[in-house]
Amino acid sequence: MIPSAAVENDLLRMENISKAFPGVQALAGVQFDLRAGEVHALLGENGAGKTTLMNVLGGVVIRDAGEIYIGGRLATIRSPQDAQKAGIAFVHQELNLIEPLSVKENMFIGRELVNRWRLIDWKAATARARKVLADLQVPVHPDDRIADLPMALRQMVEIAKALCFDAKIFVMDEPTSALTVEETGILFHLIRRLRDEGKGIIYITHRLEEIFELSDRVTVLRNGRYVGTRETARTNRDELVRMMVGREVLGPVRERRQAPGETVLEVEGLTGVERVRNVSFQLRTGEIVGIAGLQGSGRTELLEMIFGARRVRSGTMRLKGRPYAPRQPRDAVRMGIAYVPEDRERKGLFLDFDVKTNMRVTGSELEAKGGWMRERGVVPRLLDLIARLDVQTPSIHQTVKNLSGGNRQKVVFAKMLYTAPQVLLVNEPTRGVDVGARAEIYDILHRLSEEGVAILLSSSELPELFSVCDRIWVMSEGRFVASFERDEATQEAIME
Repeated sequence: MIPSAAVENDLLRMENISKAFPGVQALAGVQFDLRAGEVHALLGENGAGKTTLMNVLGGVVIRDAGEIYIGGRLATIRSPQDAQKAGIAFVHQELNLIEPLSVKENMFIGRELVNRWRLIDWKAATARARKVLADLQVPVHPDDRIADLPMALRQMVEIAKALCFDAKIFVMDEPTSALTVEETGILFHLIRRLRDEGKGIIYITHRLEEIFELSDRVTVLRNGRYVGTRETARTNRDELVRMMVGREVLGPVRERRQAPGETVLEVEGLTGVERVRNVSFQLRTGEIVGIAGLQGSGRTELLEMIFGARRVRSGTMRLKGRPYAPRQPRDAVRMGIAYVPEDRERKGLFLDFDVKTNMRVTGSELEAKGGWMRERGVVPRLLDLIARLDVQTPSIHQTVKNLSGGNRQKVVFAKMLYTAPQVLLVNEPTRGVDVGARAEIYDILHRLSEEGVAILLSSSELPELFSVCDRIWVMSEGRFVASFERDEATQEAIME
């Protein structure tokens, strides 16, 4: 338990925080504290209450009960502006950037620097933005447009935005989800520097290895309740997983039960407009093939070209022996190829629509064409997919934005499986989901392959590829530069 008496070096204490939404007790008597000069990790499965607790701290959600103390004094936080005034800065998992605006405009929006005539001082804003970006070693200019930046650099700008003002408390929600190994190292160096300067960092992640590398303490929530706090140096992965899920979670093990079948997708000399150059491969039914590579290596572009979402400059593709040249994603879906995108919030889901609508969007044309599914057969099929993927939702009429991250990802899978694909393209399938949901997603992939679906999986997490895939191809600068059977693949070999 966190003591009620103020601790001298406490930056933050949250005591007995409770919050209920219609039909859901999101938080029940939760406690959390943050000391000056520490990184305190906050762990829990999707839906455990982490986001709600931080939304309470950020003034986005008004708590039903409990107290918040900052610097030992009772704080009133009822709006994001109150949180900013209290010295709290947020770096959210889902980026809070306006794409048409410049980097500096995003960094200072709502907190503009003004001169003595009360006009925006863009010269000062540019200088301040340039310094923060340089400190972070972010290779962008303050005048660059957000829309022109890749996801990794957008994430770094989001972090820089939070650092523009002298906050005492930094809340970082999955800050490395779109960063390369090198960029993650730069971020960790910055976080350690902030810690050494006496700042407090609340670090939310599903990557347990980051917790042991970076944090001083870790607090675990489960089902909206406080489970416990541990000194990071005195705990281990197994204990934290048990605290999070209330059970042991076994790591994914890919056991080949049957040999791959016939070739279903053939790609020859595929070249794109941006990075992909002269890529050739064959994908067989019932196998999972992984694509490894750094951010910007061309992994995403390749999948989107196959799905008809990006233009192919040259090369050919054949699907089950027949020419395959989709001009748009709907062509790919019609011909039996589905895609689970990297950014599920922007490209995979309509967050304000319900589960039923989201799942039917991709397959609606198939229903209309030739009637392979009549309306009266829709709901039973949707319910079957929801049960098959174990989507935790009260009903198919639940709004998707009210689901946890793991269940949103399952809805994306269900949406694509609704089209009965022969080939499934998957990009970063477990980004931003907890250890329990990861295991479930891996199980989904295994079962699909056993049913004969050919899966092409792109991931920045090598342990994921080692565990799930039958073969692994390595991509660099738009080309395949190496290929490994799963038993041959090692991190050292792939990184060479």
